[in-house]
Amino acid sequence: MLYYIGGLLTQVFGPARLLQSYTILIVLALYSGFFIVWKSLPSFYLRLPHDRGREFAEAAAAAKGKPTGAGVVWVSVFVILSLIFVPLDWEKCAILALTWLMMLTGYLDDSSKTSWGEYRKALLDLILSVGVSVVLAVYLMNSAPDGTIRFWFPFFTHQIVVAPWLFVAISTVLIWASVNTTNCTDGVDGLSSTLVLVSLITLGSIFYFILGHKAIAEYLLVPHIVDGASWAVMIFCLAGVLMGYLWHNAFPSHVLMGDAGSRALGFFIGICVMVSGNPFLIFATSSIIFVNGGMGLLKVFLKRFFHISIFTKIRFPLHDHFRKNHGWSPTQVLLKFLILQILLTVALVGIFFKIR
Repeated sequence: MLYYIGGLLTQVFGPARLLQSYTILIVLALYSGFFIVWKSLPSFYLRLPHDRGREFAEAAAAAKGKPTGAGVVWVSVFVILSLIFVPLDWEKCAILALTWLMMLTGYLDDSSKTSWGEYRKALLDLILSVGVSVVLAVYLMNSAPDGTIRFWFPFFTHQIVVAPWLFVAISTVLIWASVNTTNCTDGVDGLSSTLVLVSLITLGSIFYFILGHKAIAEYLLVPHIVDGASWAVMIFCLAGVLMGYLWHNAFPSHVLMGDAGSRALGFFIGICVMVSGNPFLIFATSSIIFVNGGMGLLKVFLKRFFHISIFTKIRFPLHDHFRKNHGWSPTQVLLKFLILQILLTVALVGIFFKIR
């Protein structure tokens, strides 16, 4: 909205052109998101549902009774601020709407007296993942000069044309996995939100400085995304509201994001990775999240449907294993997982963009 208002006002007030600067929009979205959530979130504590506790989770009693589902507040703030600061098209509006719906499914589960159950939530995740994947396929075809969807990979110079149906299938699996691994990682104060914050800052920088910059994209042999800077504004907007929440969620937490927050975060990270054109970028942004939460999902899946037991001596999510079996404190888990994610992010981003 501000981008277009700036274009109209520039004719009568020169400085209004700053509202069409993506750098200014990123700063405004980031700081607005942080200050609004930081200031307003405590006023919602009494209105939010309270945590029921997680079965078999390490130190679950410490979280039981705390206000949860805070994602309903800051995801809604994110959507509203995106409408204000991000130059939008119908595809981005649809993506924001679907992200909000993903948040809503999590919030309804958070506020329910009894859990919705794994299969019900998995089905809802699948439906929304398919829906947004179709929107992304249309968006990428409309954005490409030749109307095709292309992937780029490390170790390959040329981009690969991908059929729309294959893109939708890959996107659905990746986004569904991102939703559920991020949700599983939400079990230690500040852990999931901190790791996602690294992902968002990484993706925002990639969209703004590389994919959204024609000369740099051509030099690195990656696709140039014409509105890459618009995506960067939206990504940094989410980073801002997440920082505002993390201020209150730092150990010892006063409020929890619940499924409302974790599912929306995983959903949006998966979307951004697919827009980038390289599905493997998820390992640069969320490798610790995938290992921490994903291996537990794989362990349960193999045991339940194929009666195959793996990692029998390791607890999942992995943060529970290190807390119970190695005596790590919540702060140690957060800092050590964060260090590992930063090391992996720097290494993998370098490999993905330079070894081509």
